[in-house]
Amino acid sequence: MNGIVIATLVLAVAGILVGIGLVFFNKKFYVAVDERETKVRECLPGNNCGACGYAGCDAMAAAIAAGEAPVNGCPVGGAPVAAKVGEVMGVAVDGTAEERKAAFVKCIGSCHVTQQKANYAGIMDCRAAALSGLQIWDCEHGCLGFGSCAAVCPENAITVKDGVAHVDPDKCIACGKCIKECPQKIIEFKPVKNIQAVQCSSTEKGMVVRKQCSAGCIACHLCEKQCEHDAIHVINDIAHIDYEKCVGCNKCAEKCPAHVIISSADAKPVVKSAAQ
Repeated sequence: MNGIVIATLVLAVAGILVGIGLVFFNKKFYVAVDERETKVRECLPGNNCGACGYAGCDAMAAAIAAGEAPVNGCPVGGAPVAAKVGEVMGVAVDGTAEERKAAFVKCIGSCHVTQQKANYAGIMDCRAAALSGLQIWDCEHGCLGFGSCAAVCPENAITVKDGVAHVDPDKCIACGKCIKECPQKIIEFKPVKNIQAVQCSSTEKGMVVRKQCSAGCIACHLCEKQCEHDAIHVINDIAHIDYEKCVGCNKCAEKCPAHVIISSADAKPVVKSAAQ
C-alpha cells in the first residue's frame, strides 16, 4: 500500500513540475501574433491553392500582415477579397475590379483531327508520358490527353474528352496549378470575357501542320489581315491574340481557314473533321 501512495505522490509532484515548466517556457518563448493576421486570414477564401505564391492562406495572411505581400495578392478572391483585406490593413485599394481570367488549353487536336503515332503503356500521367520520349500523337506540340491538369485542379474544372483537356471557365478559380503541371506548356490564362482564342500551339510550318492535324494553325496570316485593331499576329508560325486589344469583332475567327480560332457566334470551337 505504501508503495502505491509513494508512486502516486511522485507522479503528482512530477506533473506539477512539468506544468510549472510549461508555463515558464510558454511565457519565455511566447511570440505575439499580429491581430491583423487573424483578421486577414478570415477574409481569404481558404482554397490553399498556392496561386498567390505562398504555401497556403495562412502563410499568405502572415505575409500580408507583415507587409511582405500586397493586399490584393489573392488571385482567387479578386477585387472583393482585396477590398476586405485592405480595410483590415488600413490600405486603400483601387476600386477597379480586376478582369477575371480562367485557364485555357491551346489545343484542339482531338483524336478526330489527328492520329495516334505510338502506343504508350506507362503510367497514365502527362509528365510520365512526356518523359518516356515517345511521340504519342502526330503533333508533338499538343495535349497528351492523360489528364494531369485535371488531377491537380481543386475545383474539378477540367475534363478530358477525345484526348484533349477542356476547362470550364465558370468553375476555374485561376489558381494556376494546371499551367504548372502541363509538361507541354499549352495552358495559359485568358480573360473570361474574351471569347476569341487560338486553339493551337504548334510552331511547325503550315504544310507540316496539315499533315499532323487537320485543325491546326497553318500560319497563313489571314487573321492578321482581317483584324482592324492590331490584336492578332502570327509569331513563330502560330497566331497569338493580344487580349488587351481584342474587341471581339469575330473577323479573325470567320476568316480562319483552319477554324482554329474560337468564334463568338456561339462561343464554341468550330472543328473540321479529318475527312475535310
